[in-house]
Amino acid sequence: MRAKISSDLKEAMKAGDARAAAIYESIGCYFGYSIAHYADYYDIANLLILGRVTSGEGGTMIIDEAETVLAREFPELQIKLVVPDEKTKRHGQAVAAASLPPLAGKG
Repeated sequence: MRAKISSDLKEAMKAGDARAAAIYESIGCYFGYSIAHYADYYDIANLLILGRVTSGEGGTMIIDEAETVLAREFPELQIKLVVPDEKTKRHGQAVAAASLPPLAGKG
């Protein structure tokens, strides 16, 4: 079901539906505030953004809005959102797993 909703939303965005654009913009706003909240607990300088939801025009809106929220509301954080190319995004879980540090006493 979730894949169908995502697909429908992407199609609506491609068709120029303002409601789809508003959804992506809202996601970006929430994402920006979520990042700032996590920064209350973690030192974040660079944040790797992965996943197919960040593909296409809607994904660009998400990232742009998150960056706007961070710059406007939390300029002291100076968090850089790093968005890889499309192929790398599609392999997001593998990239994230490969970037994890080894467990203490292992590897």
